[in-house]
Amino acid sequence: MQQELWTSVGVALLVVLIAGLGERRRKRRADMDRIGLMPWPLVQVLAILMALVLASVALNLR
Repeated sequence: MQQELWTSVGVALLVVLIAGLGERRRKRRADMDRIGLMPWPLVQVLAILMALVLASVALNLR
């Protein structure tokens, strides 16, 4: 059970990284009038929260 939780933490941190790169691309786009549909900051915050919760549960299962 603990191994699956740590794997999920890794996946959540990967999502955080991808969302950070997506937000960077959105802020640096050439045409500011093109609106993106993906809320990258929200995705990033939710993934961070998920990683924290999963890590906490994994640590408490020991």
